[in-house]
Amino acid sequence: MKKSKIEWTEQTWNPSVGCNKVSEGCQNCYAEVMARRLKAMGTKGYENGFEFTVMPERLEQPLNMKRPTKFFVNSMSDLFHEKMPFVYLDAIFDVIERTPHHTYQILTKRENIMAEYFKDKILPKNVWLGVTVENCKTKYRIDYLRNINATIRFLSIEPLLDDIGSLDLEDIHWVIVGGESGVKARPMQSDWVINIKDQCKRQDVAFFFKQWGIWGADGVKRKKKDNGRSLNGKIYDEYPELIGEYFK
Repeated sequence: MKKSKIEWTEQTWNPSVGCNKVSEGCQNCYAEVMARRLKAMGTKGYENGFEFTVMPERLEQPLNMKRPTKFFVNSMSDLFHEKMPFVYLDAIFDVIERTPHHTYQILTKRENIMAEYFKDKILPKNVWLGVTVENCKTKYRIDYLRNINATIRFLSIEPLLDDIGSLDLEDIHWVIVGGESGVKARPMQSDWVINIKDQCKRQDVAFFFKQWGIWGADGVKRKKKDNGRSLNGKIYDEYPELIGEYFK
């Protein structure tokens, strides 16, 4: 495992890799591009490219880390992929329960499978559970999420593809917003972001602005790092409030 470059986590843990497109947010998937590159380089674990593949040899990696760490689970896949065996999910959550000193951030676009898996289960307290909401069409995913009893429930509104309108953030603790990266990235408008930020403030939800991506606030396309993370001159990197023994 390597330290993550994703701003809102510390490390990634990929007990499976590979995925397929399910909605508009998947169109320019960074993980697909990276997986194909890793396959071309002969990197172990990516022999199948971006085909869904379980990686049992990675299953116990978090057990070897003593320092409390924030893990983004399956940055290169979707934990609730259609081909994911529930028995393997059980093994993943067994590792999570055995490492209560870690925090696990799980994000999915497959809200129906997530709900099916958790319908008769209790989530470990060290799990932060989230869904991707990239546009108005995918706001329905929030209802699936709010009905699951997770310590922290969060939304990843990235890539933000349109004006998402009003958001019901009841029982949601954290919202992450970001623009798209890559040569085919679609632009994001600053007023779309500000609309979400203002709603988070009104509904007392932590707001984290991850990045502009390739398109800047001024509508100019340039290197992602040159566009930065500033929104109207300010960095928004809020995290959910401390709950019990679990920290930001």
